[in-house]
Amino acid sequence: MRKLSLILVFIGFSVLAYGQRTGQQYDQEKLESARVAFITNRLDLKPAQAEKFWPLYNLYREDRMKMMEEMSSLNRDANKELADERALAIIGQRFEIQEKMLAKEKQFMKDIQEVITPSQAVKLGSVNRDFTRQVYRMQQGRTRGGGGKN
Repeated sequence: MRKLSLILVFIGFSVLAYGQRTGQQYDQEKLESARVAFITNRLDLKPAQAEKFWPLYNLYREDRMKMMEEMSSLNRDANKELADERALAIIGQRFEIQEKMLAKEKQFMKDIQEVITPSQAVKLGSVNRDFTRQVYRMQQGRTRGGGGKN
C-alpha cells in the first residue's frame, strides 16, 4: 500500500508539474487526486481506513469551504462604507461562523478518530498544509518560469 501511495503521489505531482510547464491550468480533479494520494501516503492510511476516512474528510472540507466562502463574503462587505449597525452585525456574523467552524472541526476530529488513530488525526492538519505548500511552490515556479522548480 505504501509503495502504491508513493507512486500515486509522484504521478499526481508529475501531472500537476507537466500541466504547469506546458502552460495548462491543472484541473480540480487532478488536484484532488494528488491530494488524496499525498494525504493517504503521509498518514499511512490502510485501505480499510482510507475507505472510511475519505467520505468523512470530503464532507468536512466541503462544509468548511462553504463557511469560508461566507466569511469571505462578509469580509468583502466589511471593506465597504458601512453604518455602525451593519459593522456590528458583520462582527457578530463573523463570530458565529468561527464558532460553527470550531464546532464542525471538533465533531470531525471526534468522528475521524473512530476511523484513524489519534496520531494520524493530529497529523492531518499539517499534512494538508504541506500539500498546499507544495502546490503553491509549484505554482510559484511556474509564474517565475521555473517549470515547477523552486
